[in-house]
Amino acid sequence: MHRPVHPRNSQQPRSERALVGHTPPLVATDHLAFILFTAVKFVLALTLTTSAFLTATKAQNVTRDIPYAEPVNERQTLDIHAPAAANELPVVFWIHGGGWENGDKTRVTDKPRAFMENVFVFVSTNHRFRPHVPMEEIVRDIARSIRWVHDHIARYGGDPTRIFVIGHSSGAQLAALICTDDRYLKAVGLSLAIIQGCVPVDGDTYDVPLQVATSAARRKALGQPDPKFGHREKFGDGEHQRDLSAVNHIARDKGIPPFLLLHVADLPDTTAQAQRLHQVLTAAGVSSRIFAGANTNHIKINTDLGRPGDPATKALFEFVDSALRK
Repeated sequence: MHRPVHPRNSQQPRSERALVGHTPPLVATDHLAFILFTAVKFVLALTLTTSAFLTATKAQNVTRDIPYAEPVNERQTLDIHAPAAANELPVVFWIHGGGWENGDKTRVTDKPRAFMENVFVFVSTNHRFRPHVPMEEIVRDIARSIRWVHDHIARYGGDPTRIFVIGHSSGAQLAALICTDDRYLKAVGLSLAIIQGCVPVDGDTYDVPLQVATSAARRKALGQPDPKFGHREKFGDGEHQRDLSAVNHIARDKGIPPFLLLHVADLPDTTAQAQRLHQVLTAAGVSSRIFAGANTNHIKINTDLGRPGDPATKALFEFVDSALRK
């Protein structure tokens, strides 16, 4: 680091001061000027830093813990991140992961910033957990939350007719299902027409019976015991598994929105599930893209989403830009 060269001070050797005659008063003046100059620079830098901080703070409006159902329950709340002066902006509706049994709407890393910089309103929702409620009630929570967003997001600068539903892991299953099984939105007075696009991120349960069978076969081949809280236990019997699988609700001319399926390239289960959903969507004439993330994992693909230079983020914004132009 470059350091400024300070002028000599009054601690010069006596012999040196004698040689320069009346220099010490001039040196003292120069030294005082340097101190004043440094102080001005510091004050100016502090002012600019404070101004930048205040500008960044004012550039967004964050409203937290908004209830979307009655009676009020912290698991049935949502957060809204909106750019300052937002007006009729497209909306991202984010569903967290956590195996349908944990997780929280606050675990969004860089996603709100990234979407607001790209002129979106970002909504992150909670939902209730199993085993306290059955899986179908969790999906109904997502529908209720979307209904609240549709009815109220305009006051936060969002467009209720341009909603992108995105979710990671268990949230990916919920996103895919709410965007294909229109019974849940119809039950709250909505339709798939308000959904502009769907982005499930590294989910493994778009076809639940397939995943249950795949896991069982792998455990049998490896001599492993059945899990106490696996997908079979979470989703129930075969009928429930089929009914909670997005692939079983896809049909031509149903109004299903375009899909972007993000998954980790090195994970066999999420890769197989993404490819399965992609095949069923395209066979029904629904626009679908698939992106396999390299050099990542199930957690990292989520935490990196929204960060500069992230390949999955690039694919995501290309997808939403394309969907908005249609």
